[in-house]
Amino acid sequence: MASGSSVGRQVNELTTPALLVDLAKVKANCRNMLATCRAMGVSLRAQVKTHKTIEGAELQTGGVKRGLVTSTLGEAEFYANHGFDDILFGFPLIPHHMPRVTALTRRLEKFHVMVDSQLATETLRKTPPPSGKTWSVLLKVDCGNNRAGVWWEDEAGVELAELLSASANITFVGVYVHCGNSYNTKDPRQVEQIRDLTVERVMKFVGRAKERGVTCDTVGIGSTPTCSLPGDKMKNLTELHPGNYTFYDVQQASLGSCTMEDIACCVATRVIGHYPRRNQMLIDCGFLGLTKQGYGNMATGYGVIRGQPNLKLSAMTQEIGFVEPLKGDLDYEQFPINSLLYILPWHACATAAMYSVYHVVEGDTVVQEWRPTRGW
Repeated sequence: MASGSSVGRQVNELTTPALLVDLAKVKANCRNMLATCRAMGVSLRAQVKTHKTIEGAELQTGGVKRGLVTSTLGEAEFYANHGFDDILFGFPLIPHHMPRVTALTRRLEKFHVMVDSQLATETLRKTPPPSGKTWSVLLKVDCGNNRAGVWWEDEAGVELAELLSASANITFVGVYVHCGNSYNTKDPRQVEQIRDLTVERVMKFVGRAKERGVTCDTVGIGSTPTCSLPGDKMKNLTELHPGNYTFYDVQQASLGSCTMEDIACCVATRVIGHYPRRNQMLIDCGFLGLTKQGYGNMATGYGVIRGQPNLKLSAMTQEIGFVEPLKGDLDYEQFPINSLLYILPWHACATAAMYSVYHVVEGDTVVQEWRPTRGW
């Protein structure tokens, strides 16, 4: 066992709450997404924001350490420091970002930015890139997610693509769409409808750009629900950029992206008290160990307690969770004080963000520690 490390320890020795990552499941999830992309003839540009670790990104890229999308410049710098390249900063560019964008463009073979505004476009056009480089740029297009991006029907978006393509100091790479509206669906059929509508809309945008003489070499869409349920229309794309699939979670299982058995992370927590008068017990996982996302989406409250379908995580304070039965009375002998329970999170990205170290397990043994980057 490494000094000061949990490696080699049993799960029941860990301080709780603790984030556990099932190594075999993460590897399988990453292999499956790479295989999905190969089968469709598209590239995978892996979104890393769920785990934010070196080890996870190596699995996502199949070990080549090329082709990532990050949500923060801090993530991009973290991966650049560890030998990764071909990184997209998948966040709307603003002038404030330029000093760090310049440094990353200088040091990497391929560093890309994403724009969706006239200001960002003009900033790049007027700013000399590092010697021997051009700014590598993707245009963010909104095909119904209603977050960032130029609206797919608006001529202003095509005009931005035209302006980027015509700029001598810019390499216009193509277009990028996040179909996060797939998370608002209720079942796999609705996810597939969003998937196909997104592809249809982005291809219409690309067609209108082509009429203006603008080539989009890269046409990418992403979201774990749509990429986990691929369809033939996605073969018109060049790349996918999902991220949550590395861990999956209860939300993804509810959308048909995965099964509950595919969820690769959980929070280990201990029972800290029995309260028969109110038919409850307490655990040492409050909202700082799980977040409050998910309540109202599950009969089981804020998470699914693995292997215990009659338990509900009904409330949380900062450090404490309240557990009660869905039906009947709690069998306190089944859940002794100090015993472990395991919570499958509604949203793995948010839950993982609560932890500075992930305990990577094979069975009940910790075999690795993954340490995510934090900050912006």
